[in-house]
Amino acid sequence: MIILVGTGHVFDLSSKIIQLIEEKSPDVVCVELDEKRFAAMMSGDKDSRNIPIMYRILSKFQQRVAEWYGTRVGEEMITAIDLAKSKGIPVKFIDMDAEEIFRKFWKSMSLREKFRIIFSGIFGLIGRRSTIEKEINKFKDRVDEVIEEIGKSFPSLKRVLIDERNEYMAKRLEELSREYEKIIAFVGDGHIPGIEEHLRSRNIEVEVVRLRDLQGNASVSFTVEVDP
Repeated sequence: MIILVGTGHVFDLSSKIIQLIEEKSPDVVCVELDEKRFAAMMSGDKDSRNIPIMYRILSKFQQRVAEWYGTRVGEEMITAIDLAKSKGIPVKFIDMDAEEIFRKFWKSMSLREKFRIIFSGIFGLIGRRSTIEKEINKFKDRVDEVIEEIGKSFPSLKRVLIDERNEYMAKRLEELSREYEKIIAFVGDGHIPGIEEHLRSRNIEVEVVRLRDLQGNASVSFTVEVDP
């Protein structure tokens, strides 16, 4: 059994993360991080000289939004890791190397895509809070549609940042399912459909919790997707 939990890296989801781990008692906790990115988060390392400008803009935008919600970027991942360690549950980092991902997608993007995405990122830094929060709420309600729209506007971004990572993380979870009976994996909500599709195609039992479930109800609701 693999329990996929869709999160948002700028929201305060700590209490729901704790609730899920307590209720599900997993054999292993997986998070959408690589070891270097986790180390950087914990150390507060902000040296991004070798990272593409878009990554830096995105990082600053995420920090800005996280502050609005009274949290820090990736707090839900840190909460999951800390609770797992306190309970003696193994933690696995299942994402690709972030620096390599962003270098790859930056090189693969057309000049037009680069200009469009930089403009979008700058708007996120200087735009009005009310306008940005409206877009964020829209994203939460229709994540899958927004991902498809991103694919049309920024095909290179979707291919490298979403599709390739979905495949990589799904394969990591498939490997871990041979070692652990019950896995809980916390990933950005936009990754859920792609990862779920891969796992179901391998006849792996999957339970799904979306971001809208975590934020929309006082108690966590679940959608179980199991192939016969």
